Amino acid sequence: MNLRPHAPKILAAAGAPALLGTSIVARLPLAMFSIALLVHAQQLTGSFAVAGVVSAAYAIGSAVSAPLLGGLVDRRGQTEVLVAGATVTALALIAAGLEPRSAPPILLVALAAAAGAASPPLDACVRTLLPQIAPDPERLRTLFAFESAVLEVTFVVGPPLALGIGAIWSTGVALVLSGLTLLAGTLAFATRRASRRWRPEDKTQRRRGGSLRSPSIRTLVLIVAGAEVVFGATEVGVTASAHALGGTAAAGPLLGLWGAGSFAGGIIATKRGGGATTPRGVTLLLAALALTHGALILTTGSVLALGAMITLAGATIAPTVASLYSLVDSAAPAGTHTEAFSWLLTASLLGASLGSAAAGVLAQQAGPTAVFAFVAAAGGVTVLVALLRSRSLLGEHRRGRDARVALDVGDDHRDLIDIAPAPVLPGLQ
Repeated sequence: MNLRPHAPKILAAAGAPALLGTSIVARLPLAMFSIALLVHAQQLTGSFAVAGVVSAAYAIGSAVSAPLLGGLVDRRGQTEVLVAGATVTALALIAAGLEPRSAPPILLVALAAAAGAASPPLDACVRTLLPQIAPDPERLRTLFAFESAVLEVTFVVGPPLALGIGAIWSTGVALVLSGLTLLAGTLAFATRRASRRWRPEDKTQRRRGGSLRSPSIRTLVLIVAGAEVVFGATEVGVTASAHALGGTAAAGPLLGLWGAGSFAGGIIATKRGGGATTPRGVTLLLAALALTHGALILTTGSVLALGAMITLAGATIAPTVASLYSLVDSAAPAGTHTEAFSWLLTASLLGASLGSAAAGVLAQQAGPTAVFAFVAAAGGVTVLVALLRSRSLLGEHRRGRDARVALDVGDDHRDLIDIAPAPVLPGLQ
């Protein structure tokens, strides 16, 4: 697809392509860690039970630490937190990759937890910087859609890359290389001028509650958690369906189609202005996401039908996620933007874990049809949450609209409207 009419506009700021490019390189290993740790632990110990605990330790470590690291970034800036986190994570992964078979399993669990807890909050830092690239709310939505689409490539490429390295050399090598790539990519991103010079716009003392004191952020956390329950359960459901159809190997390509669909949806959203612009639009996107993923229940008898529907379902992901994340800039209290994005990451990790766990039980006891019934129910509940709490999102939408009015009438009248616009950095090189 041709991005030329849009990409130059949203990446026009000096240094913006390099900023996003280094962030994608840095975040590619994050899409590799989970599967690499899982496979490495299984091969090292011979136990899927231990492998599951190792994978869970990584996810829990990431979920617990994300808001804490985000809050630290909001107080101290990005560079120190990113570099320190990437260094600790890389060391933990290298140690895990070099661990001998004779080592106790608890050591692998501890290293996985350390890697998760120290993982640099790259997603939150990148998305905190996007308003500097596109201060105008309309261009910001487009940029969020573009970033979501490009980021989807890491989820398509990352897991097969980790498995490929593990097959060619070893799973330990896969962990070592992913850790080194994370460190190099994070250093490249953190040394960009935009990241080095970023500071929160609010210098006053932080109030208790942080970003969660905003009703809109609490709503977004609930919605993201619900959507991720859908995604976590869908991954299990697709795998279970492929197994039931006698082609477990088809699960990988099917999940690849899911990611490709999301990438395509993100590109389309970029070309059409970035996704939903109102709470009602966000709710409609969530409804489309719930409907298409729930419709997978009708495709469990055919790999071809499953592939077509999972591609269509994937096309709803990036526009929905981009629309949700684009609301954070106006919803987060001053001085808590990175923490707010980090809370959404925590919600994402916990929701996906819950969805995967519940779907695993259902797949074992009742098969893929029951899993996709659960997917439909989880999607419906998420849409209901968006409807019941739309008033909180509406308030932020109005504030964003008022901000645009303030920009239009000029700086002399800015004091007429209570807004706190993100500061524009002197340069993004």
